[in-house]
Amino acid sequence: MDETHAIWIEKYRPRKLADIVGQPEIIERLRSYVSKGEMPHLLFTGSAGVGKTTAAVSLAREFFGDDWQMNFRELNASDERGIDVVRTQIKQFARTSPFGNSSFKILFLDEADALTNDAQSALRRTMETYAQTCRFILSCNYSSKIIDPIQSRCAIYRFRPLSKAAITEMVSRISIDQNLQVSSEVVDAIFYVAQGDMRKAINALQGAAILDREIEPAMIYAITATARPDEIEDLILLCLAGNFEGAGRVLDQLLHDRGIAPQELIGQLYRAIIKRDLSEGLKVRLIDHLGETDFRLSEGASSDIQMQSLIAKFVICGKGS
Repeated sequence: MDETHAIWIEKYRPRKLADIVGQPEIIERLRSYVSKGEMPHLLFTGSAGVGKTTAAVSLAREFFGDDWQMNFRELNASDERGIDVVRTQIKQFARTSPFGNSSFKILFLDEADALTNDAQSALRRTMETYAQTCRFILSCNYSSKIIDPIQSRCAIYRFRPLSKAAITEMVSRISIDQNLQVSSEVVDAIFYVAQGDMRKAINALQGAAILDREIEPAMIYAITATARPDEIEDLILLCLAGNFEGAGRVLDQLLHDRGIAPQELIGQLYRAIIKRDLSEGLKVRLIDHLGETDFRLSEGASSDIQMQSLIAKFVICGKGS
């Protein structure tokens, strides 16, 4: 691929453990495995875009050097969820001898929480049988969906959502390399829309850079279909002031003129309400209404009616506070 047209999330994906930002304790422990030349089975858990896959691939690169692709295989469990994928692809890779002078191979199973319980039980037996020739790295969003016998056989690493400092560091690296003008306000906007997800942060930066090398915060919110924090604040203030018509106009503008998804708006309202200095009773009622609306939307209810209903309930809460 032409370097000028590369997708930045791949172009700037770290190749070494030392280059991964935001997970210093985990990276230090993974590097100790490399220095000792040995590792147990691993379970990486955490939300999307926090470095789980990058850590696994970088670990393999450092263990195996130039032969890493011969001794490393990545499978996505959400593609094949059943027991057959364990009995065929996984077992076939695990049972063959490592290439070159390596003492073991690494099989990286992404989205392992998508495997059925039967498939996980078969995987547990495979992990036991071929532990001498193959180490497993399982990656998932929710470790609670991984059966206990697998969890007990793995060293568990919990990846946290990336901090503002980590996202700022990566945005700064890319901005220098791409000759972009990025202010602290733009970094604040990127961090707000990313919510600890590095892929979201880099995609937002690349999307804005396509429009102009001098990036403005408004560009970040526009290309990610995200309401600005001040717009969310205005909506909440209008509701709590009992101004249903004013709040309805702001809501209509965000949903229809700006094209922001209802679930995204609910998430932004939740984040704003959690941070606001409100009485505990009012905060509880507002969050309760958010949860109810979110559930109804997930069940297929009309988004326009449910969002207007949410605003109406917020107004009632504001008048009663």
